[in-house]
Amino acid sequence: MTERPYAERLIEAAIFASREPVKLRSLANLAPEDTDIEATIAALRARYDGSGVELVDVGGGFMFRTAPDLAMALRKIIEVPRRLPRVVMETLAIIAYHQPVTRNEIEQVRGASLGQATLDALLQADLVTPCGHKETPGRPTLWATTAHFLAAFSLRSLQDLPKREDLLLDAATAPPPSEGEGAENRDLEEEQNIGTDAEVKPLTADP
Repeated sequence: MTERPYAERLIEAAIFASREPVKLRSLANLAPEDTDIEATIAALRARYDGSGVELVDVGGGFMFRTAPDLAMALRKIIEVPRRLPRVVMETLAIIAYHQPVTRNEIEQVRGASLGQATLDALLQADLVTPCGHKETPGRPTLWATTAHFLAAFSLRSLQDLPKREDLLLDAATAPPPSEGEGAENRDLEEEQNIGTDAEVKPLTADP
């Protein structure tokens, strides 16, 4: 068997060991000085092409993920965490498309108040983060998505977000959002059931 180049094995190990996408600059700093990083990445892609895992470019870096066609089969042995509640996903979508955005602005878009449990769930899942303060009276906190958000939804950057008209909750295909006391009570019930083991649901038109 032909021995694989040290740089290729090193970069492979670094990506495999990381829970988050590894940026190209980090890989370049890790590898020997004479390493052609882009050629090495290409070699790794080719090596894993058609295998059970694949090398993907998400969140501004590289990571290994299970081949998509094997996902359903793996659910027989891998426990799938419950999905994020609707109120959390609505809030995340608003932040993703309007960031940086304040809590009050999120509430205006949703037409309902935003409970602290919803923000806590997004923070614990590392999907959103504070990103400063808006220069208005009271200097409210601004919220934005994180690098982990990009990785969780398999996005290279925010420019890869699906068009709003293609979303599952697009106004043309979904019922209009509820308003008033009924919506507040429903959101409160959902927030009481929010856990930290929730799973993100892709912001696409796929079910």
